[in-house]
Amino acid sequence: MRIDVSGRAMNHALDVITFGEAMLLLVADQPGPLETVPGFHKRTAGAETNVAIGLARLGLNVGWASRLGTDSMGRYLLAAMSSEGIDCSHVLCDAAQKTGFQFKGQVSDGSDPPVEYHRAGSAASHMGVSDIDVNWLLSARHLHATGVFAALSATTLPAARTSMDLMRAAGCSVSFDPNLRPTLWATPEKMREEINDLAARAHWVLPGLEEGRFLTGEPSPEAVARFYRQRGAQLVVVKLGSEGAFYDGEFGSGYVTGFPVATVVDTVGAGDGFAVGVISALLDGQSVPDAVKRGAWIGARAVQVLGDSEGLPTRAELLQAKL
Repeated sequence: MRIDVSGRAMNHALDVITFGEAMLLLVADQPGPLETVPGFHKRTAGAETNVAIGLARLGLNVGWASRLGTDSMGRYLLAAMSSEGIDCSHVLCDAAQKTGFQFKGQVSDGSDPPVEYHRAGSAASHMGVSDIDVNWLLSARHLHATGVFAALSATTLPAARTSMDLMRAAGCSVSFDPNLRPTLWATPEKMREEINDLAARAHWVLPGLEEGRFLTGEPSPEAVARFYRQRGAQLVVVKLGSEGAFYDGEFGSGYVTGFPVATVVDTVGAGDGFAVGVISALLDGQSVPDAVKRGAWIGARAVQVLGDSEGLPTRAELLQAKL
């Protein structure tokens, strides 16, 4: 069971491009309320950049488009992304804008850690359709999009739509992770409307079960997948956390079990790790069940370490795991 990736035989300089905001992440040194924690570690954060880092570590040629300030946080993030081997040629550094950042706490019970965002009016929120270099975009065979970039502002939403439409029109594949951020949308209804519109522009849709229930009104993984398949998705993979995932595509459907995790350290970034596994495997030409299995394995790795992208594997580690 395999899924066809349009444009695979074409001469593409890049494998994957993504548009999105990178934020400086300050991770608490120890558990406790953010206001009482004495120290923090510096890391990178961002749904799209987590995926970009993960794909680059697996040896894919990845491009990232964004805006940063010229402040110390922006310089740190640009250096960190460049060090991963990511093409940052389309990251605009603007001295008139600020770089977003966030604080993240530690927990010891496996629950979601507290996160405090400081991103309103960030440099990335000023991105728009004019930030799309069409020739550069179409130099990639795949675009990964999420609901986060689209939600940043009134200008990033049309940029998200346009980039997805351009890639589809060129015969290139598009993946979409809803990555719901309710605080970035005016109303839940607006979020549901716009996220479902974006999902309808993608070939591969990757919702979590609770996200899917909210977006579709359907209770089961099968019904959530059916909702997006009826709207044109070639493949829908519904993430089920520790239980694995359900997939429904043009060549069949089924469940893939999750990988056991002894201790959950940090849940943030698990969905991005899952996307890394699915996207990389499909672009490698693997079958859908094998791609979902790789996604579940990387997602399980991600929750066992502190930080949004620290658990993402290298290609050597992937080969060692025979995935």
